[in-house]
Formats: sequence, C-alpha cells, structure tokens
Amino acid sequence: MQNLVIVESPTKAATLSRFLGSQYIVEASMGHIRDLPKSDVGVDIENNFEPKYIIPKDKTKRVNELKKLAASAKTLWLATDPDREGEAIAWHISELIGSRNASPSIRRVVFHEITPEAVNEAFLHPREIDLKLVDAQQARRILDRLVGYKLSPLLWKKVKSGLSAGRVQSVALRLIVERDKEINAFKAIEYWSIEAQLEVPSSSQSFTSTLVSLNGKKLEVRNQAEAETHVGNLQKAVFKVLKVEKKDVRRYPPPPFTTSTLQQTASSRLGFSAKKTMMIAQNLYERGMITYMRTDSVNLSGAAVSAAREYILEEFGKNYLPKNARIFKTKSKSAQEAHEAIRPSSVKVTPDSLKKDSLTRDHLRLYELIWKRMMGGQMSEAVLDQTSVDIEALNYLFRTVGSVIKFDGWLKLYGNAPIIEDEINSEKEEKKEEQLLPKLEENEVLDLLKLLPDQHFTEPPPRFNEASLIKRLEELGIGRPSTYAPIISTIQDRFYVEKKERKFFATELGIAVTTFLVTHFPDVFSYQFTADMEDRLDEIAEGKRPWRSTIAEFYEPLGKKIAITEESAGKVEIEREISDKKCPDCGSNLVVKFGRFGKFLACLKFPECKHTEGFEERVDAICPDCGGDIVMRRTKKGKPFYGCKKWPECKFASWTKPK
Repeated sequence: MQNLVIVESPTKAATLSRFLGSQYIVEASMGHIRDLPKSDVGVDIENNFEPKYIIPKDKTKRVNELKKLAASAKTLWLATDPDREGEAIAWHISELIGSRNASPSIRRVVFHEITPEAVNEAFLHPREIDLKLVDAQQARRILDRLVGYKLSPLLWKKVKSGLSAGRVQSVALRLIVERDKEINAFKAIEYWSIEAQLEVPSSSQSFTSTLVSLNGKKLEVRNQAEAETHVGNLQKAVFKVLKVEKKDVRRYPPPPFTTSTLQQTASSRLGFSAKKTMMIAQNLYERGMITYMRTDSVNLSGAAVSAAREYILEEFGKNYLPKNARIFKTKSKSAQEAHEAIRPSSVKVTPDSLKKDSLTRDHLRLYELIWKRMMGGQMSEAVLDQTSVDIEALNYLFRTVGSVIKFDGWLKLYGNAPIIEDEINSEKEEKKEEQLLPKLEENEVLDLLKLLPDQHFTEPPPRFNEASLIKRLEELGIGRPSTYAPIISTIQDRFYVEKKERKFFATELGIAVTTFLVTHFPDVFSYQFTADMEDRLDEIAEGKRPWRSTIAEFYEPLGKKIAITEESAGKVEIEREISDKKCPDCGSNLVVKFGRFGKFLACLKFPECKHTEGFEERVDAICPDCGGDIVMRRTKKGKPFYGCKKWPECKFASWTKPK
C-alpha cells in the first residue's frame, strides 16, 4: 500500500475516498485514540504536569487495525480537522504509529472544506504537525482535568456527593444563577403609555400615535391618576401635524456565520440546541457541503465571493449586486482571519436543489440558514422608505413612525422573515410592527377618534436561553467556538439548571454549587479570570507562552486554596423543595430530589423510610384528549415529555407542550 489516510469519522472517510482515488486507502480513527484515564486525574503534577495518556478499551481494536495498515503503507496522511482538537488527534496517531520501527513517512494535510479542489491543494502542500496547537489543546485538557478531579471531591464533602466542577462550565452556571437572583430581587414599577387613534378627515384613514413629551420634556406617566389627567386634558385638544420627515433607511445584511452566531440563530429560529446544531453542522461538513464549522472568523475566500456574485447577477439581476464585493470585519480579537466563516462549499448547491437528497429535514433547514446567510451578505442592502410624524396637541407631542420596503435587496432571500441579530434577544415582548401611514401634510388637522391609555410594568432582565447565553459567553470572552455546546449540555446533564419553555432556570443544586465555588474560589470562577485564561491558551497556540508554566501558574494557588477550604469550610445545606404530597408508607411529606435521570420524590425521613416515586410537574396546559391537567414527566433515560395527569385512564403523551 502506498498511501494511508486517517480521518476522524466514517462519513468524512467516505467523502474523501470519492476524491482521492484508488491509490489512497482512507480510514477513520473514530475520534480520539488516546486520552487521560477516567479512573484518576491522569496528570503527574510533581513531574511538571506530564499527562498519562492511555488507549481506551473501546479503541484498542481500532488502534491495532490502524497500526497494521500503517505498517504496510509508504506514506501516512493525517487529515483530521483543522483545529486544536484535530491537530491533537493527528499528533496522538503519529505518536502511536511513529513508535514502530518500520513507521511510514507522516504528512499532515489541512483543508477547511471537503471539495476536490481543496483536498487536492492540501495533499500537494502537506505540512508538519503544529505542536503549538497540540500544546494548547493539551493545556486546556489538563487544566479542565485538574479543576474537575481536584475540586469535585471537595464538592462531594461540602455540598453533595456525585457533583462536579468545571473551569468554564461553572462560570456559565454562575451567569444563570446570578440572572435568577436579579429576577427574584426585581421589583416591578408601574408606568402608563397613552396612544391617540387619529384619522385624516379627507381620506378616512386612521393610525395611532404615541405620546412622548410635554412642554418639550420627555413625559413619564407613573400611575392611573396621572394618565387620566393627561387624557382629560387631551379630550378636546386640536391634533395638528407639526412635522413630517421622510428619509431612506438602508438595512445592511449580517455577516456570514461563525460558530457562535450559527448556534444562536439556529436556537432562535429553528429551536435547535447548541449540541444538535454542531452535530448537524459536523455532518454537513463531512459530506462536503459546508466549510469547517468551528470558526470565529467572518472572512470569505475570494473564490467564494466571486462565485456568490456570479450567482446573484444571474439569478436576481444587477440591481441586487453591489458594485464592490462586501467584506466583513471580525470583531473578536481572538479570531483567526486565515480561517473562513461557515459557508456552503458551492453556492450552486441551493437549498431547493437538495430536497430530493438523502438529507433529513433538520439538515436541510440548517443548510438553508447557512446558504442564505452567506449569499445575503453579498447582495445589495435593502432600502426602506421611513416616515416619522410629529403631532402636537396643546403642549403635548405625539410621534409615530412607519416604514415600507422601497427595495428589498438581500431581504428578497427571506421574504417576510429576515434573519437578524436582534432575534437573539427575543425573550422579551415582541416589538409592535410598524404601521403603514396615510399621506400626511404639515399643519394638517386630524380627527381624534380615541385616546388609549395602557398600564405597563417594568420587566426584569430576561432569563437566558441557549442563544443569549452563548452570546453573553462570547461577549465576556469565556470559552471558544468548540466549547459552547458541551458547556451547555454539561450544566443540564448535572441538573444544575433546568430548561423550561427554552429558558434556563437554576436548580437548588446549581445555586448551592455556585454559591460554594464563588464564595471560596472567587478568583478562579470570576468572569475576567476565565476570559484571561482563554487568552493565555490562545497565546500557547501562537507559540508565545509555554504550556507547562501556564498550568503551574494556575494550579499552584488553586491547590493551596483547596487544602485551606477543605479544613475551614462548613457543609452547605441545599434548600429542599418540599412537596405537598404525603408518603404512603409513613405519612411524612415527600421532598424533591435529583437523581441520575432528573427529579424524583423521596420521603423526608430518608434513610429511615426509603419510599420514592416519580416527579410530576404541572404545566399550564390542558389535555387535548380529555381536558385534564398536563404534567411533565421523564422517560427512564431522563428525557422530559408531557402527559395527562389522568394516566393510565387517559393515554395522551407528547414530546412538545400542548397549546
């Protein structure tokens, strides 16, 4: 055998095989072939933090097969993913196979899209394994292992057995816990709005306008009595158009997706979890349909931009093509501009052309997001004809704004549902749609049809959902593109947070863990320290910082603090949620506890009384079959579902909450 190519997955292997031809044998490593052991910390702290890598039992057979194949190969090509994790996998493979006496010549090839052109170019220009990237990956892995294996036993002693701490996951949990505290401490303040429903006498067209100021100062109406006073003053006032201002407002397309913005938009528009988004995106990449999906750059290759512009001109016409190609700038200081944003490998592979392919509906929906985002970014901006009208009545000023699309530009791709970054903050009330205004002239007198006072209350900050949590982590510089999905999955799997109606709620367990860690390790779990550590890992990847001394700087004060806390800190009492249900065995109240598969009810007198039963959480919904109450239950594997409280008499069950 002349050439053995090793990649991570069978899907990627199958795609590469189509391009490389019969002279290449392509095999999958099935992910990492070496790792730190699960049974202990796996790091020799006394020996300069030397990692103790092992071959997991489930990988032994695959490793032996790869060694056997490599022994008869002249050249070994390592074509793992183009990031730190992929570089580390390539290094581990080379270490294992390179230990053989008759090892083949080893070449590292990197490509950001699996197309014939990109793959051929990579194989024409192989390189050595980048040990700086390997060091950065090792540093992150060892740091996280030290925090997890050294701090978790402390949590078992001081909080509850079976808990875990994570260097980044605990900081993400802190964000959710602190947001919960803000919401619980929030005191709503009453305020009122006043709108006037007005009509143009000559056309009988009506519209509404909002009261904004009195005597030239912004008006704040604090209660019903004040609202009634202003309404009384305005009942017989003359409403006259003071100013009509028309202008063109240009709306520019957002940049192509990074890992973070893809996860955010897929969450807000498609309801995908970050984990699901990355699984589907990985599969699309391995099929050769999109470029590499772990990136923090909005850069696009010249060839991709040229292909997009040709397509736009042909499909939409010259009005939809800007004079010059649109170039986006990356805001993140850590972004690597040599990488590309997430884009389709070929703009000619449209979402419509894939509908008869073997892709699932979710694959198609995510691909459509990526395709439209990239193509829209190279189209002309939309132009809106915006009209702002000021209306005076006595010494009050009303204002209304309306707009219509004058030229749709890039919005043509989206119809009435453009993808915009504001969707990330959609937890709050939806904004009122701008109205279509009648023709209005300055000094024109309007008829008052009705005054509409309305009571409101200030709202607490919104709870985090997946999109807004990822956005906040990115703003703080915490984590990197590849870490958001596992962070969010871990804090849910540990039952530190619950997701209800796509929003995160901290559990009593999560609050207790956060309180303990922030109280005793305020520096380690601060937002700034965690962000600074990410910068240090980036410096390791750039060759500017040695990885072992970086870990030493982090671990030495942490180790001392753990020892002190173990001696001085008292045990944390987790606030128990007491149910109104009684134990059928002893009559005591049942309390809510967390087990392997989520919440369950147990007797307050445990361990004297060992009665347990499933936990049912009532939700605001009615059974569509019998009209009974709906409760949330969990399967044996912990997945939540909705069922009728009258089960087994009523068999209704659904994965989604009934309306």
